[in-house]
Amino acid sequence: MTTLREVVLDALPRLEALSEERAARQPAPAVWSAKQVLGHLIDSGVNNHVRFVRASVEDGLRLPGYAQNDWVQIGGYQERPWAEVVALWQAYQLQLAHLIEHLPPDSLHHTLSIGGGDPVTLEFVAADYVRHQLHHLAQVWERTGA
Repeated sequence: MTTLREVVLDALPRLEALSEERAARQPAPAVWSAKQVLGHLIDSGVNNHVRFVRASVEDGLRLPGYAQNDWVQIGGYQERPWAEVVALWQAYQLQLAHLIEHLPPDSLHHTLSIGGGDPVTLEFVAADYVRHQLHHLAQVWERTGA
């Protein structure tokens, strides 16, 4: 399975090569630009950071979801320089990669429920987070032609 660290190191050169103009272009009014997609991945990281840490020390958690559109809008990613958004994404994802790599093995079977959903294991949440990154990075490539 691909690790988060591998995803970041693979995607970084392509992200850095995108122009400010391409990164800021919204394909439609209600469709996120590359800046906003990467901002969403940062916000997702913030929310999952809490999940990873809390679930590693406590089994059977019930945690809220989050309003991703509100987070992206209030985060103001569209107004930030692309290089800053990329640098923040890189730094935060590498921190999370380190955290995931060092989760206590016994905690991987702890369960948590997110936003009222069915319980899942911490191991599933960590793997799903990597899949989530790949899904949204594919959107960036599609929207920018990168």
